[in-house]
Amino acid sequence: MQIKRKNIFKDYKWLKEKNKFFIISADYDGLICASFLHHHLNWKLSGYYDYNSIWLSDDALKNKKNLVWVDLNILPVSGKSIGSQIVSLDNNPLGLKTSCNPNIINNIDSNNFKMKFPFSTLLFLMWLHNINYKHEDIGKLLILHSDNSWMKIQKYSKNIDTWMNNLVDFNWEYLNKNINSIDYENKVDQYLYPKLISIGAVSGFSKLASKYLKIKSRECKFNPDWDSDIILKLFNLFAENLNWTPPRLPDIIKRIEGKKFTIKTDKLKKQGLDNFCKTYKVFSYAITSPETLKYTVFNKYNYEKSK
Repeated sequence: MQIKRKNIFKDYKWLKEKNKFFIISADYDGLICASFLHHHLNWKLSGYYDYNSIWLSDDALKNKKNLVWVDLNILPVSGKSIGSQIVSLDNNPLGLKTSCNPNIINNIDSNNFKMKFPFSTLLFLMWLHNINYKHEDIGKLLILHSDNSWMKIQKYSKNIDTWMNNLVDFNWEYLNKNINSIDYENKVDQYLYPKLISIGAVSGFSKLASKYLKIKSRECKFNPDWDSDIILKLFNLFAENLNWTPPRLPDIIKRIEGKKFTIKTDKLKKQGLDNFCKTYKVFSYAITSPETLKYTVFNKYNYEKSK
């Protein structure tokens, strides 16, 4: 099914508006999305969320009914979000009507998990705004490091081809060029990863490994309470290599602690996902495997009470 940009902008008009206030996931993927959105739409970075805690600036508190949550999917009806995780089980909770997610748009749920959107939220945003990148340089390495997109291009070629056909009128072929090669893996292993390590932007390994050299993928999760230097260094790295104007760091004045839980999806099917989310006041969740759903509850953060 071909997905049309004009239909997305019709349903989610805020995605092309300028000067929005937004929250990002507290990791590399969120930061590179923040650089993109600030540079191209002048969006204002206003806080962070790591599925355990929310860090909020004064701008976030003043505009919390109009915040956009980036690289995230949240459930409060007043919230808007854009993310790329699987969130559909039997039906979509009411709150996801304001969530722009390629899996929802393409009717992908936990039953066809292998057909999920294989790219990053950044690449979805780049496609949506038709921002092409045509350089074989560190900029491409940085873009495809988001959500380990380059490893997924190697590993899930059939699904990659399907989604490239779904998201037309974009330079997917150029982005995918030479990814399935030892040469590209050497560039990652000998330049990208050492560079990220040198600025403290590696917090551990994730599950994927490369096709040829069996390189373990690196991830960067950060704590906004004490990692502002890492955030700034990454923003500067994006600016130097992608020419994206760095966002100003938000002045965090409030942190809200939540509780994160895991539940098996077969238990949810009896109750229904929508009923479950309403009963337990779920703030956000993601289906991380066909059998597993992870969710977060915040008793003190309620959009409806702020009206």
